[in-house]
Amino acid sequence: MVNTKVSLSGIELDNPVIPASGTFGFGYEFAELYDINCLGTLSFKGTTLSPRFGNPTPRIAECEAGMINAVGLQNPGVAAVKSTELPKLAQCFHKPVMANVSGFSVDDYVQTCRELDSEAQIGWFEVNISCPNVHGGGMAFGTSPEAVAEITAAVKSVVTKPVYIKLSPNVTDIVPIARACEAAGADGLSLINTLLGMRIDLRTKKPVIASKMGGFSGPAIKPVALRMVYQVYEAVSIPIIGMGGVCSAEDVIEFMLAGASAVEVGAANLVDPLACKKIIEALPAAMEKYGITNLNDIIGGAH
Repeated sequence: MVNTKVSLSGIELDNPVIPASGTFGFGYEFAELYDINCLGTLSFKGTTLSPRFGNPTPRIAECEAGMINAVGLQNPGVAAVKSTELPKLAQCFHKPVMANVSGFSVDDYVQTCRELDSEAQIGWFEVNISCPNVHGGGMAFGTSPEAVAEITAAVKSVVTKPVYIKLSPNVTDIVPIARACEAAGADGLSLINTLLGMRIDLRTKKPVIASKMGGFSGPAIKPVALRMVYQVYEAVSIPIIGMGGVCSAEDVIEFMLAGASAVEVGAANLVDPLACKKIIEALPAAMEKYGITNLNDIIGGAH
């Protein structure tokens, strides 16, 4: 009998499989297809202080071994998430959930997290720092250790739930960013967010996506994600949620060997809505195949 249970900041998960924000809506949409209580938890759709329509279309492009998206954080805003989306989710999912939060200023993050902190369903915050800093010249918050530390400390000062910072891979060296998060009080890290990519239509000879570039995700980015999880595990002592191209139970094990305590599944949900369910069902057999009886024993095992 294998043990698939893991823990994130003192909260136990039945297994380490988590649908990634932006690929699973608010969760209840997938409950029409299967019992989502089989999931470890889920990271719901990125939420901002105010409602956002998102970017102009087209904003999705397929590519080899992945996809590019520039949805632009479309969401109904934190007030509607509290009044409508979370109550719907509570009807079909009976575990703590991860609140993915985005913003365009430090105050945005603080206000949104403060609003959500009192929601009983929320077990953790996952703070997306890949957004452009409107008060800092438009560069993503996640490219600067100083900006990352400022957001981390500000959010930690107003919430009671654990705070995980979701790191951008679009940096020269991810280790100083990770260390800055830990030093500022982060309870954990999520990595990686999407890489920056684009497609060009050969017929029109113009970029496929209206905003020209977008987030590249899918199986092709897995080696980059694994490398960054491995590097960050050696640099910090807080838990890591690994993600980037996860499509199978074997991928979950590989990320955990690199140093992840749990693993998020993103683009695979858009290819197959049952992806997470299938990965969870396949995990015990994969563990037995590789002689693993307890997932906790393999976290960071490749080091």
